[in-house]
Amino acid sequence: MRLPDLASLAAAPRPFDPVLARAGEVIRGKDEAIRLALACLLAGGHLLIEDLPGMGKTTLAHTLARLLGLQFSRIQFTSDLLPADITGVSIFERERGEFRFLPGPLFAQLVLADEINRATPKTQSALLEAMEERQVTAEGQTRELPTPFFVIATQNPAHQIGTFPLPESQLDRFLMRIELGYPDPAAERSLLAAGGQRARAERLPALLAADDLAKAQQAVAGVHVSPALIDYVQALLAATRRDPSFQHGLSPRAGLALIAAARAWAWLAGRDLALPDDVQAVLPAVACHRLRALPGGGYARPEDIAALIRSVPIP
Repeated sequence: MRLPDLASLAAAPRPFDPVLARAGEVIRGKDEAIRLALACLLAGGHLLIEDLPGMGKTTLAHTLARLLGLQFSRIQFTSDLLPADITGVSIFERERGEFRFLPGPLFAQLVLADEINRATPKTQSALLEAMEERQVTAEGQTRELPTPFFVIATQNPAHQIGTFPLPESQLDRFLMRIELGYPDPAAERSLLAAGGQRARAERLPALLAADDLAKAQQAVAGVHVSPALIDYVQALLAATRRDPSFQHGLSPRAGLALIAAARAWAWLAGRDLALPDDVQAVLPAVACHRLRALPGGGYARPEDIAALIRSVPIP
């Protein structure tokens, strides 16, 4: 595989640097997580953020919505939440003598499904059609969701009280899963001195015009992926399927997600072609929630993915 000149790549323009920089001012010390989240949205995928309460999951979602100029809606998932609470309901208007549909909070460009695993499986499943088809079927009628449409879901670790684990079919709808983790000491001290960043996120200006994100997504889709890189992705998929440390391997849909994410990662770096480094950078976020490690059957760990990368040679 022929690699480009690295000096020219270093000088290449990075069109979303202002978005990354402003987000980094709010979510301190988590530049890689922010870049992964933005790459996920640029690739047209949904994002799952799993971590302990108070780590900035909700603030990150709100920050990205503000900076990208997206209509934002937050749904707080609880055990008594019903599907109609998020999709919408029809009410009878006596003056007009007919029913009128009232769209639920799912009808927004960026929907924050906060603590998604605190809702029952029935309510969780109401998101499946929206995430896959970008539409909602309610009371026998199908309604299109806004364009663009993203779901950023947060969930607390499965061992915490009052959680319902997401089924594999729904986990697969998320292009990426990331964790924020504890901040480093310098970032935490800055956060403590500032007194929190939620209010700052709400005051952020939109850095993009209405159609800028759509143009960026088109540019991401045009990032070149060579046949040799496709061979590399296919080799990674095959390696997961024969690895006895996983319950099952990655699906073809996971391979498509990996290529889409690698394209977005390359584009954020100012390049118009994807490299093996891009695939390796996004592989943990794309693969860990799709692989069940043995023994125990929990999510694959980053070190499992690191071992996978070492085992598969680059073409």
